[in-house]
Amino acid sequence: MSDDGERGDGPDRADSATAADLTHTDESGEAQMVDVGDKPDTARRAVARGTIRLRSETVDAVRENSIGKGDVLATARVGAIQAVKHTWETIPMCHQIPITNVDTEFDLDDDAIELTIAVETTGKTGCEMEALEGTTTGLNVVWDMVKSAEKDADGEYPETGIESVEVVEKTKRPL
Repeated sequence: MSDDGERGDGPDRADSATAADLTHTDESGEAQMVDVGDKPDTARRAVARGTIRLRSETVDAVRENSIGKGDVLATARVGAIQAVKHTWETIPMCHQIPITNVDTEFDLDDDAIELTIAVETTGKTGCEMEALEGTTTGLNVVWDMVKSAEKDADGEYPETGIESVEVVEKTKRPL
């Protein structure tokens, strides 16, 4: 198990790990969920961030709320929060955890929108995957809402891309 006993996330030991070191497999190599039952509940927070590159005209349209599908940021916010709450259903071996708070923040640049998701929980395991899931889904919702504005004459997206999705903060403290 990793140093903090969370979902197997810890130092990257993939090259040197033995079957006994891997937290999501049993002795025979079969996938399993990590048992966190004996761990104390703690307050945990994870923050993830990512960016979607867009045409400057598209960012302006989002800023002016003139995208034909509706309010892009409001829709992306709802999608991100839904994704946070349903992470356990889409990532194998991920525990269902009580989400106590989700904050979403959009930062509009000239040719990009950055989304930062902060997730809080009180429980036995962290919430990094929830923060990442919320970030990627929120950015996917932005893409879906603006795709007609982003397509070129061939129906491709030469200037559109999601990038730099990462966990930027992870904290825990005793309750």
